[in-house]
Amino acid sequence: MIGAIVLAAGLSARMGQPKQIMRWGSTVIVRRVVDVLAEGGVDEIVAVTGGARLEVEAALQGSAARAVFNPDFANGDMMRSLQVGLAALSPAAEAALVALGDQPQIEAGVVRTVAQQWRRSRADIVAPSFNRRRGHPVLFGRSIWAALAAAAETSPRDFLQTHAERIVYVDVDTDSILRDVDTPEDYEREAGGQG
Repeated sequence: MIGAIVLAAGLSARMGQPKQIMRWGSTVIVRRVVDVLAEGGVDEIVAVTGGARLEVEAALQGSAARAVFNPDFANGDMMRSLQVGLAALSPAAEAALVALGDQPQIEAGVVRTVAQQWRRSRADIVAPSFNRRRGHPVLFGRSIWAALAAAAETSPRDFLQTHAERIVYVDVDTDSILRDVDTPEDYEREAGGQG
């Protein structure tokens, strides 16, 4: 069983408004991420909220995701949100696919490809790669959850660097794994006809 964690607790400081609930086509960014994860076939989805908690939880009503709150969201520690998400997953989950709540460009095909690679390899970490650049979503097998739970004062990116030898890469043919929406300029460029 593969669970998914959507990191959606950020303060959206560079955007100037809660980016998780900005329009994306007929929905909002965080709901789009959840819907694509569900389409990609994960078994369970946990969305970690923090900033704009009530609005994000309202946007997720009726979706495949269950919201959990990171009480430490204000310190901007993404690793803490990841740890909150891991703790909330079902005991039956054997792996956690971690997606960014500001990456509405996520594709169901990439979700399936990363999950399939993990099912074949049972690697500690599986990450998609485009032109030799690592992107998201990244999958963490339960075998490495204890190390994630114990990680303090580090970012997920630094954790991946520390455990680089435990990563299995899977090549994908889309740069969507590298793009997110951090600033108004990102939103204008990425949303295009979506917003």
